Amino acid sequence: MLNRTIRVRVPGTSANCGPGFDAIGVACTIYNDLELTLKGEEGLVIEIEGEGAANIPADERNIVLRAIRTILKRAHREDEVKGFHIRMTNHIPLSRGLGSSAAAIVAGLKAANALLGNRFSRRELLQMATNIEGHPDNVAPAIFGGFTISVVTRGRVECFSLMPRMPLKLVVAVPEFPLSTRLARSVLPEQVKMKDAVFNVSRAALLVAALTKGQPRFLRNAFADALHQPYREKLIPGMKDVFRAACRAGALGASLSGAGPCLIAYTLENEEAVGQAMVEAFREHEIEAHALQLSLDAHGARILKHR
Repeated sequence: MLNRTIRVRVPGTSANCGPGFDAIGVACTIYNDLELTLKGEEGLVIEIEGEGAANIPADERNIVLRAIRTILKRAHREDEVKGFHIRMTNHIPLSRGLGSSAAAIVAGLKAANALLGNRFSRRELLQMATNIEGHPDNVAPAIFGGFTISVVTRGRVECFSLMPRMPLKLVVAVPEFPLSTRLARSVLPEQVKMKDAVFNVSRAALLVAALTKGQPRFLRNAFADALHQPYREKLIPGMKDVFRAACRAGALGASLSGAGPCLIAYTLENEEAVGQAMVEAFREHEIEAHALQLSLDAHGARILKHR
């Protein structure tokens, strides 16, 4: 375990997928890499490259380090490890709604678990990740890949993952401003109307059914939401116009990615045109953005190198 190095790769994720608030997520082909060495001598070195390098703590506050310590404590091995060398290479934008914090948590758990000989299962890692993150909708797809549907019952997380029976593509419009999850959650009401709850339950069920049956025509009505997007719209100028632009360009539907501000469109074709239309719609509201053309990641977090 000590003085061995592991390198892992974790996908970015988009939570909620429209109506599946805090329950449905999807893994995307954008990644953060983590290289971890556990040491027997004291010392902490955290190197960060890429997205968020200037803003991510490189000390004891680092969330990757917190995840690593969680694994060591669960395995009763924390006294053996005195030092850490952590190297983060980030491609997932920070505070944009693409699961950067979930990727960091899962990377720390996956890497430390591998150095312990994979003592804990992926289901156990999911529980630990959810305990750290507070909800499973990003950490679940980061671990398992594909679309995931998660529930929490008396604190216990259950999840299954699926790959849709259609060649679904993801187009993400990334505006040039961050949005904290805390702020995005603060605008949500504590109670919702019954009709809004029914609206979301029916569409979340339709979304899962359409994906599993390979029926894209039903997706045109499946990404709508009444529980969180209407309240967060004021935080993201032009959100509805970007949705409409994506659909006019050929997307099956669009939604807020996690807490935002990224907006994600789901399509079978015309990814470039969809992305361009979304960026132009943002620009009409004086918001600069760029588009990412992504696919679904089918595998989740994985080991790249072990030495």
